[in-house]
This record gives sequence, C-alpha cells and structure tokens, in this order.
Amino acid sequence: MKNLSVFNRSLLVVFFSLPLLVTSCSSDDTDASISSTDVDNVSVINLNALTEAVDSVPLDTLSSAETEGMLFMREEEKLAHDVYVFLYGRWHANVFDSISVSEQTHTDAMLFLLDRYAVDDPVGDNAEGVFVDATLQGLYETLVAQGNASLIDALIVGAEIEEIDLVDIQNLVDALEGNDDMALVYQSLMEGSRNHLRAFVRNLEQQGVVYQPQYLSPDVYETVVF
Repeated sequence: MKNLSVFNRSLLVVFFSLPLLVTSCSSDDTDASISSTDVDNVSVINLNALTEAVDSVPLDTLSSAETEGMLFMREEEKLAHDVYVFLYGRWHANVFDSISVSEQTHTDAMLFLLDRYAVDDPVGDNAEGVFVDATLQGLYETLVAQGNASLIDALIVGAEIEEIDLVDIQNLVDALEGNDDMALVYQSLMEGSRNHLRAFVRNLEQQGVVYQPQYLSPDVYETVVF
C-alpha cells in the first residue's frame, strides 16, 4: 500500500481487533443441497463501528483517480449484491441470500465515503441490475446468464465476483495517496470479500467441485482460502 501512514496502520489494528465490528448473517430457509453450516457465519460489516472509525480520520484531498475509484467500487459492490439477489431467487441457496445482505453493507459503506467527500452517488434510485458504468452493466448481464445455467455455475459466479472484488480493491488501495479513511473502508471490504470467497469455495466443494482461481494468483488465492 503506498503512503500508508503510521497512524493508519495503528488504526487498522484497532479497527479489526474490535469484537463487534463484524456480525454473522444466517438464514432459516435451508436449501436441501447446501447445508446451513456452510452458509452461516458470513461476516457483515458493522457500519456503525466502521463509520465511527472513519470519522476519527481527517478528510484528505481526493485525486481524480481516487474519486473515480470510489464511484466504480460503489457500483461494483452493488453488482455483487444484485447478482446474488438474482441467484438466490433462481436457486434458493442460502449462501446467496446471506452474502447479498453482507454486500448491501459494502455498498452502503461506499455510499458513506461518497457522502463524506460530497461526491454524487452513481447508484441513486437505480433498480437492481441497472448500472451507470457500461462495463459493469455488461458484466452483470454476463454473470446472471452464467449463473442461471446451474447451481454449480451460480456458485462459480459468486467465487469469481469475490476474486474480482479483491483484485480491484487491492488496486485502489495501492493507488491511494494518503486518504487513511478510504484505506479503512477498502480494507474492511477486502476482509468481507475474503470471507465470501471462502464460503463459495466451501459450497462448491460440497457439490464435488474444486474451484480454480480465475483472477487471483495461486499464491494469493491460497492465503485467502486455506
């Protein structure tokens, strides 16, 4: 991470050591093909704790790249949420329901950052599956078509989304020029994406499928999943 201050590093240690920052999300509607033990305990960002931590950090100057990164990530987190809502409606597998709830907190966290810096929200009142960014619009349509084919394809879509999130968020973190508040939010999103990826990999294993990473390097993938 470029230019990550000593203050930021200490704040991250405190932030991720607090016990109430992450809660678990579960569903009572258990799909017969996926046991609830594998879909429960999906971590959800504690937005109150996150916003309190971010509010303790002074505002910084935004570069155009940092602004564009926030706008993109707001919609990318919405994409994850919207795809999982669609896939839950198609397959009724708890993992999609649980993680869609978690993804809503991710996109809410990005909205908090946009509001903090008085940047116009690209999502607004857009319906599920509707995006301003043309690349994300095309990706959404591709992913829901892929996930519509079978439960296994849907679980693979989930794992791919979380890989994409991890790569994109890490790129945004690496490009930060200070902005300790943004680093806190991005790091919390990465923790969530790691948790989600592990959940999808476990569910694929339960279906007899060994997931092969598509976007992360094998070494990084192993540190996340194993």
